[in-house]
Amino acid sequence: MTGALHADAVRSLSGWSAPDADQERLRELYLAVLAERGDAMYRSSRPDHLTGSVLVFSADHRQVLLTLHGKAGLWLQTGGHCEESDTTLASAALREGVEESGIADLVIDPVPVLLSRHAVPFCVPGGHHLDVQLVAVAPEGATAVRSEESEDLRWFDVDGLPANTDDDVRSLVSAGARRLRGIL
Repeated sequence: MTGALHADAVRSLSGWSAPDADQERLRELYLAVLAERGDAMYRSSRPDHLTGSVLVFSADHRQVLLTLHGKAGLWLQTGGHCEESDTTLASAALREGVEESGIADLVIDPVPVLLSRHAVPFCVPGGHHLDVQLVAVAPEGATAVRSEESEDLRWFDVDGLPANTDDDVRSLVSAGARRLRGIL
């Protein structure tokens, strides 16, 4: 069940320069899963499948929009599962970002910032989301609207993240801010 989305994921990850050895190991793992599984982009791929997420920054890059994930109980970036209609990782992440933030005019950077492999017992017992993390910028004055998927949705200062988030989100905020400042 390979297609445009699968091919885009292979192309995106093959051409991506990982920022460190841990990220390179994840990149290689993601590519191995893609090589083994034609359905690697969908939740039907067991035990692991790729997902797309996007960290939404305010227009001035000083704040990030986080959603309180009901099942995880953590403040996280927007994102989730790919769908059959998605043709690129960036379009999947953007769709999720728009759905979960209510902000229609997000501008996404299609190049991954980081990768995150995390257990998802509420989705696939024993499985993992192989998350490809991107950043997007909201237009000036954007108003976020919480979706049904979220317990809460709030803007946080880049340097003032909530206590109940995780190290992956903190790393993504830091890497995303550097990306937006052009300091790769």
